[in-house]
Amino acid sequence: MTRAPESVAFDTVRREEAADRFGMWIFLGSEAMLFGAILLVFLVAHIRYLPAFAAASKHLSLPLGTLNTAVLITSSFTMAFAHESASARRWNTAAWTLGITAFLGVAFLCIKGTEYAKEFHEGIAPVMGAPFSYQGPDPVHAQFFFSLYFALTGLHAVHLASGIAVVAGLLLSWRRTDIDSRVRRTHAIGLYWHFVDIVWIFLFPVLYLVHA
Repeated sequence: MTRAPESVAFDTVRREEAADRFGMWIFLGSEAMLFGAILLVFLVAHIRYLPAFAAASKHLSLPLGTLNTAVLITSSFTMAFAHESASARRWNTAAWTLGITAFLGVAFLCIKGTEYAKEFHEGIAPVMGAPFSYQGPDPVHAQFFFSLYFALTGLHAVHLASGIAVVAGLLLSWRRTDIDSRVRRTHAIGLYWHFVDIVWIFLFPVLYLVHA
């Protein structure tokens, strides 16, 4: 039995799927430009104020940053497994691996929250009116480093939280969703999740290993 498109805007399922993929790539492209703009500012400032940025970077928690990188890479594997399981119509495995992926995303945010709390406690979080107290060299440009750090990691955290919410929404509607839509939505969410992972893979060395 041939499945009808979900939207009346499309004549066939094939055209609907192509439009979904195209729309997702357009969305990811716009998000990449958003991160890219802030990252470009950071890289230019990094070149210009390298000593101050290197000294400020030493105040970030490399162990927590490394742990979060491992957590997110693991979530990328579980998302890829969910993608493959959905394609093979192994629904229980796909649902479980999606759940594990969302759990790992929550774990990342908890670790990041712990790191933020530590930075607020040390007075190196120049955001939301928090007092800034920095004992290293060139505190003016160090503050610029921390401002860009919070902008980039905060934006990344918002994107990850959105991904977790979408995965949770898919799982909550899992039984009510027809099988073709499950596959299509799992693939779309997988693209988004891998995008968020790749952004972090760029951010981690740029922010945490500046002084190396």
